Order: sequence, then C-alpha cells, then structure tokens
Amino acid sequence: MARAVLDDYRDAIRRGAPLAEDPAHALADRAATLEVSLRPVLNATGVILHTNLGRAPLSDAAIEAMRAVSRGYSNLEFDLDGGERGSRFAHLEGLLRRLTGAEAGIAVNNNASALLLALSSLARGHEVVISRGQLVEIGGGFRIPDVMRQSGATLVEVGTTNRTYVRDYAEAITDDTAALLRVHASNFRVVGFTEQPRLEELGALAHERGLLLLDDVGSGALLDPRPYGLGGEPLVQDSVRAGADVVLFSGDKLLGGPQAGIAVGRRDAIEAMRRHPLARAVRLDKASIAALAATLQHYARGEATTTIPVWRMIAADAASLRRRARRWAQAARAAGATAEVVPARSMIGGGSLPEEGLDAFACAIEAPGGAAQALAARLRRGAPAVIARIEDGRVLLDPRTVDPREDATLLAALRAALASVR
Repeated sequence: MARAVLDDYRDAIRRGAPLAEDPAHALADRAATLEVSLRPVLNATGVILHTNLGRAPLSDAAIEAMRAVSRGYSNLEFDLDGGERGSRFAHLEGLLRRLTGAEAGIAVNNNASALLLALSSLARGHEVVISRGQLVEIGGGFRIPDVMRQSGATLVEVGTTNRTYVRDYAEAITDDTAALLRVHASNFRVVGFTEQPRLEELGALAHERGLLLLDDVGSGALLDPRPYGLGGEPLVQDSVRAGADVVLFSGDKLLGGPQAGIAVGRRDAIEAMRRHPLARAVRLDKASIAALAATLQHYARGEATTTIPVWRMIAADAASLRRRARRWAQAARAAGATAEVVPARSMIGGGSLPEEGLDAFACAIEAPGGAAQALAARLRRGAPAVIARIEDGRVLLDPRTVDPREDATLLAALRAALASVR
C-alpha cells in the first residue's frame, strides 16, 4: 500500500501535476478504505427487530453452533450413516415438522426467496388469486406483484382494498388457476370497514377446486405474543392446522433466528420446491443452517422466552428495565449531564406487529448546550457504536434492546461521548 501511494506521487511529479496532500495523509486515507465497515453496535433505540441494525440478535447457542460448523468441515451434504452424499435440507426438516405439525419443510435465504421459489415451482405459467388488500410493499421496495411476475405466475386480483369475500375468490377461479395466496400485512394495518376470509374458508374453497392454498405469514411467530401485552400475530402452526398447503415465514423476525425464509406444508409441495432449479440459487449456507437449527431447538425444549434474545426482550419486566435505566441516568449525571428516567414505549419493529409496543423505561439525557443531535452522533461514532433515539430534544437510551451483559460497555461509551461534547 505504501509503495502504491509513493508510485502515485512519483507519477504526479513526473507529470508536473500538483501534489494534493501529504503522503502520510494519503496513506492513512487509503488504509481506511480497507477497514471492515460491518461491525457490532449497541441498539438502545428500543426497537427490538430493527431492520437497519440487523433484526434479531442470535442466542448464545445459535452463535456457538455457527462457530462449531465454521471452524472446520461439517456433514453439510454428507450422510454419516450411509457414507454417501446427503441433503443440506435434511438438517432442519425434523425440527420444522415437529414444531409446526407440517409434513415437510425447507429453508432458504429469506422469505422473499421462499415466496418466489413457491410460486415458481408450484404456479409458474398459471394464475394465482390474491386479495387486492394484500398486494403489499415492504421495506426496500419489495412488492408482492413484482415477485409474482418474476416467478412466471399470473396475478389475479380480487375484492377491494378493504373488503374481500370468499365468493370473490370463487368467482375468479378458472381452469388455469393453480393456487390461492394469502399474504399477511406484516408492517401495516387496515382498520375500520374491512373484511377478509378466514384461512379455513380459503382452504375449503381451494381444496374443493383442486387448488393449493399458499399462506405467507411473514414474521414467523411460533409463540403467541398476546400474553406479553401485544396483539395477535398469525402462528405458523395455526396456519398448517387451518389447511394451508404451504406456509411461508421469516427466520429473523419473531422466530428470533438468522436471516432465512422457511416454507412448511404438504410433502409433495415442499418436494417440488426442493427440486426446482431456483432452490440452489437461494439455499442457506452451513452457518445459517446451524444457527436456525439451534434456534428451533430452543422452541422444541420450551426455553424460547429465556434463551432467544427477541423473546427475552419482549418478556422483560418493567421493574428490571427501570432499575437499569436508573443506573444509566446516574452514570450520565456523574459525567456532568442532566438525566432522568422516563416512561417510554419499546416497539417490535421489523415488519412484525405494526404499531404494537411495550411499556418501558428509558434514560433521557439532556446534552450540554441542548446538543442532542451532536451527542447522538458521538454515540454512533464511538467504539462501540451506540444507536439511540431523540425525543423532545433529549437523547433516549432504552435498556430493553441492550443485553444486560453489555451495560458496562454502553456506560463507558456514554461517558466518552459526553466528555467529547462538553
């Protein structure tokens, strides 16, 4: 690198061109471009599934499982009993069947891929009927109609934005129809004068006409969030019981695992997805399979709310959050800032449970001179980076989304940031 910088300067001198800066500075700038930009941050925003911050943090067991299979070789596609080639899909299927009650399961690299694979393998060249109220767009411009177009399936819209009935689906079915599709509105709600058929009704219609029913439930909930003061969310196992032939969901939302798209359902439908050429293009790598398997094992052992970070955050009690926020405020005051504990609202985020939140307590800090933006920027640029939110001109730090084991690290970063904005 040093030789390259010197070569550039020699060339500039030979050409008589002006030298823009000192060679040492040029070398430092070039070295900075080689730094890895992806790094850990502390999420103190209170948004549990923060898409921009990587969504679900993994459990200790999932991280160790990734480390174990990445350290050396693994039986990713090798049958240890038979001594011959195996399938990477086999490592997850038993757990998926046990937890959802489905006949079979497959996991790919995200839920958009799972939907694309399902439509490509089960409905290409045929019609798929969907309610107009479910033609959703989620983050990054991902649109259901665009995915259907890429799959080669023909979109047939029925009903209206707010009201669709079973008869609308029935009237749209033709000899060219392959499936009915339901898509959960993961990150928004339509309220008021609304109507959508129950999944059982769609299943009865689909099977009466010899069609498939595909159900994209989005967030991947295997546990009911209502006991924690949240609203209802479609449970994967409920969709299977209601008659969906293929149920699609994410691995890194309410499931609390790595980024993945999971499909469970009828054996023949899942097998068609496995055999499709696209399955290879969207398959999971060994580390993601290991992490997803470890996450699913938490559910199988009945320990999800104590071991999976997303559910541990959801289940956190208000008293412990208040105690931690109080310690943070005391540390901020000791560093010369004005700080107090305030009631707050932690959000679920990540396209799950839209507008749903949990009562919480946060540490609210008034930056010296009212420079809340400057303090938030210092926190972001620290080591480690701390991501906060600003409300009413104050920096808020929500302990719900910070692992208690990292409190000392956060407080050190806070002291450093406060010292730099005095």
